[in-house]
Amino acid sequence: MLKMASSEDIFSGKEDDNTSSDASNEQHKFKDPLISGLDPSDDGEMESLSLDASGKSDLSVSRSSSLIANLSRYDDELDDETRDLFVVVDDPEKHTSTMEAYVTFRINMKTTRSEFDDSEYSVRRRYNDFLWLRQRLEEGYPTHLVPPLPEKHSLRRLDRFSQEFLRVRQSALQKFLTRIADHPVLSFDTNLHVFLTAKAWEFQAHKKQGSGILSRVSDSIHNISAAYMMKNRSPEFTMMHEYVQSFADKLGVLDRISQRVSKEQGEYLLEMKDWGPIYTLWANSEDNLTTSLLAMSKAVDASGDALKDTIEQTEANFSQPLKEYTLYCDAIRAVLRRRDAIQMEYDMTIEELSKKKDDREQVKISDQTYSIGAFLGKDPEDVKQQKQDKLEQQIGDLTKQMESLNDKTACADADLRVDMERWHKNKQRDLKELFINLADRQIAYYERSLSCWEEAICAIQEKNLFAPREKSNTDTCEEIEKNEENKEETD
Repeated sequence: MLKMASSEDIFSGKEDDNTSSDASNEQHKFKDPLISGLDPSDDGEMESLSLDASGKSDLSVSRSSSLIANLSRYDDELDDETRDLFVVVDDPEKHTSTMEAYVTFRINMKTTRSEFDDSEYSVRRRYNDFLWLRQRLEEGYPTHLVPPLPEKHSLRRLDRFSQEFLRVRQSALQKFLTRIADHPVLSFDTNLHVFLTAKAWEFQAHKKQGSGILSRVSDSIHNISAAYMMKNRSPEFTMMHEYVQSFADKLGVLDRISQRVSKEQGEYLLEMKDWGPIYTLWANSEDNLTTSLLAMSKAVDASGDALKDTIEQTEANFSQPLKEYTLYCDAIRAVLRRRDAIQMEYDMTIEELSKKKDDREQVKISDQTYSIGAFLGKDPEDVKQQKQDKLEQQIGDLTKQMESLNDKTACADADLRVDMERWHKNKQRDLKELFINLADRQIAYYERSLSCWEEAICAIQEKNLFAPREKSNTDTCEEIEKNEENKEETD
């Protein structure tokens, strides 16, 4: 597991070997705020987070962890002071009908915003309602980064009605709504307002309104084709796309390693479950070794329980957040495709406008004597004037469309830049916390296992200390010879 977390630079967005680049590349290079946002004078402090603790004391490691935890809490306190919309997801409840069984979550909301009639609301929503909300936000704000939702069946090894599954799902839904509530644009959306306040029947009526599936499929195909047809994408967004792709690939590697380690730990846990009872059965047939064997059996069982807890916590608190950020990468790529579609439409409008201006110049110097209109009996000058008027109208319309698309492209670029900056900030905090918690879980697991075996060693040593000393074969022979000598003297 340490190999998974030791790649500290895996999210830096650049390779260590490429330490130099041309000035032209530096001008357009996409900077990851995870690295560029740090003060260069803090390099020494960042080095203290290295997982190679062989040369450090436990005190220094604990101080580093506590410092980071305090800084994170301080940032959260600052955010709480500026927030005016708080959302809490809790109390999962199972519902069973004649057609299906599903789970709803209670959503409690507190706010000081004037657009809400009350300051507190409490509603119940199911997973499909969250999907509806995200879809509406994507449709209404195509150039903003809408947080992803967890997959519907992301924990396939668990029953979707089990307590563990619901706990993980509740945590993911909480993150989703918190990120939307903290967004300066998405948090003011009308659909979010309805989602947080409407009663069940009102909400179901509101859900029926909206675009159909055909329009959504058409928009999706248009965005995908734009990404492939794009010719003059800005270097900034090209670097952004490459960074997100590289980041997603590295997350995939981490997830595969995590799954492989989890599988090996699961196999080891099964062997430990078979191993412990063997000592118990053995103790029943060895009276002199009963205490020692039972101590071994207890240590094996306790160590297995510690490993089981570690596997479950890693699945919920490490693997799932990794998958969440993989989905985040998909969401970013979708926004980039929509942004490319806007720019492609702008570029095509410019090309069409340039073509119409060329046609206008050609019409000015052309002779319309042999045009179709002239053959139909019209005056060549009138035909020429009609063509010029038509081209002037088309040029005017295309000019207005170009200006509108230019503004739309500029807004899309600004929206994406701001959202990416916010995403990098959250990513920096989340991944730092993710790997620190992973290290803490591994430390706790090995501490529990070490404690189990130390107790077993103490029990075995205590048994040997107070056990009566058994006679060896040598002692028996010496006693026989001594008895024979005493018998001869008596005779």
